[in-house]
Amino acid sequence: MKAVPVPAIAGAWLFEPAPHVDERGFFSRTFDREVTASVGIDPDGFAQDSLSRSRKGVIRGMHLRSGAGESKLVRCSFGEVFDVVVDLRPDSPTFRNVEYFRLSGETQVTVYVPAGCAHGFQALTDPADVSYRIDRPHDPSEDVAIAFDDPELAIPWPLPVTLTSERDRRAPSLGEVLRTLR
Repeated sequence: MKAVPVPAIAGAWLFEPAPHVDERGFFSRTFDREVTASVGIDPDGFAQDSLSRSRKGVIRGMHLRSGAGESKLVRCSFGEVFDVVVDLRPDSPTFRNVEYFRLSGETQVTVYVPAGCAHGFQALTDPADVSYRIDRPHDPSEDVAIAFDDPELAIPWPLPVTLTSERDRRAPSLGEVLRTLR
């Protein structure tokens, strides 16, 4: 497994495994504490693992947490997703940058999303399973959502949107959220 920095988002990383493939399928390491620690991420600093399953065209996001924020490792364990990270840390050299990734069950690549960055994805397959390793327990009172179709973000979602949550449909604009986070 190797760690590759994401230049457009300060502190973000891609963790690229080297799956062993044979006639049975593949075996892949999806987390390596030594590789994680080598880039300055505390491998013991994660508090919970979660999994979402989405149908093709579903958008989940754009989400972040207020307060201390939330760092997470995100991986598509089955299927494929169009993954998006937006840097919303005012002191970051990459503030307001947006980066896109294709994460898939075939590659098992993991993206590290630093605290203070918004995250979301669109399922490109039916289904798409996304695994999250989060650095602190979930507190719904800290949940923040940004409109996934905000023109200022101009995220090029690759498929027509088939479904989002009510919360995501009603999410405020990026500008509104930035005013409340400061």
